[in-house]
Amino acid sequence: MPTLPWTTPNEPRPGVTIALVMASRLEVRSLKDVPRFCLQSLAAWKQVRGAQGALGASLIADPLRRTFWTLSAWESREQLYAYAQAEPHHTIVKGLRSTMRQSVFTFWEVPVGELPITWADAKRRIAEQQAAEARS
Repeated sequence: MPTLPWTTPNEPRPGVTIALVMASRLEVRSLKDVPRFCLQSLAAWKQVRGAQGALGASLIADPLRRTFWTLSAWESREQLYAYAQAEPHHTIVKGLRSTMRQSVFTFWEVPVGELPITWADAKRRIAEQQAAEARS
């Protein structure tokens, strides 16, 4: 599965000046879990491209390391949560839970004019979040 570059499903509505960004690092337990995770990721990718309030998204797959990185920007936290609770994402997450080894999520806000977010920035923030979680 190749890296899916930043795509912009929706332009921000008038008056929306701040975007909520979410980045994640997801690791599956075994190489045998990678194909299933890849297929499920494509379904979630298709969903995000039609999700209300989605301002952008990208995905990096590193299958040999069993690691997947997601990056998305939203008009609001409520719209991100609505996407996460909607189908097929909700069922995908429940179905993959047993295959997951480690997951790290981080959130921050940026002016919409600063989109797209770079992967260097996202990975730095994920590493900071992971270190903070390890300390607690």
